[in-house]
Amino acid sequence: MVRHKITTRDGLAAAGIGLRSAHVAEIMETRPAIGFLEVHAENYMTDSPAIGGLEKLRRDYAISIHGVGLSLGTAGALDRQHLSCLSTLVDRVDPDLVSEHLSWSALPGIYLNDLLPLPYTEESLEIVSAHIDEAQAALGRRLLIENPSAYLRFRHSTIAEGEFLAELVRRTGCGILCDVNNLYVNADNFGFDPWAYLAALPARAVGEIHLAGHHRADVDGRTILIDDHGSAVSKPVWDLYAHALHRFGPKPTLIEWDSRLPALGVLLGEARYADRISAMTVAERRARAFA
Repeated sequence: MVRHKITTRDGLAAAGIGLRSAHVAEIMETRPAIGFLEVHAENYMTDSPAIGGLEKLRRDYAISIHGVGLSLGTAGALDRQHLSCLSTLVDRVDPDLVSEHLSWSALPGIYLNDLLPLPYTEESLEIVSAHIDEAQAALGRRLLIENPSAYLRFRHSTIAEGEFLAELVRRTGCGILCDVNNLYVNADNFGFDPWAYLAALPARAVGEIHLAGHHRADVDGRTILIDDHGSAVSKPVWDLYAHALHRFGPKPTLIEWDSRLPALGVLLGEARYADRISAMTVAERRARAFA
């Protein structure tokens, strides 16, 4: 298999899109210019036509694998069968990036269809760190941990989320997947400073950025933002993305769009816009360096 990598040209990492079944045939036929394709791991853990198609696309595109079911924040043991299936998939596809969420979604014998938040405490830090160590040992590579969207916070949390992620990096050597839309949604809903959050993250640990759409909804008489991945990236999120690039430098960036899917060309247009913002921030950083 020819192994394509997420390439960097002139300091730029091209943006990618999530590979969704509605677009697979068109991508197979037209082979559009895309920085990389990202897939949800759980859709490719069986020997099906889907994994065969992914292997064909792997010949022309760099691949990122994004897990949603490992449940790194569970209080009990990791599901070793799930971890084994993820490890087998990673060995088979040989992706550039592998990521999971700072959340939990499983109890013994029970799987929940949600990425649930954690209390940010020393106890949680020890549990998640141990699970990341176990996962990275099984995968034989660094795992990127994504900051979650959340709609509640725990009163007994003692560690800010950005600092919690930074400490996970220090303890385990993991990386960070910085989801800028999640950050914007949480900052708006809970009233904290997203720029201060970004400042708490170790820049060198950030290995990927996610961008997505959200919408406003009325919940029990209060208007909040919902991270639904069902629309174009909003201007405030693009602005926060530009700030993140100034902080971290250019990073592989994914356009997430999972519901109310648009035509493939719309997704590619969002990715090209991300590339333009990345190019502008690189130019601005270079101009400041030589000023």
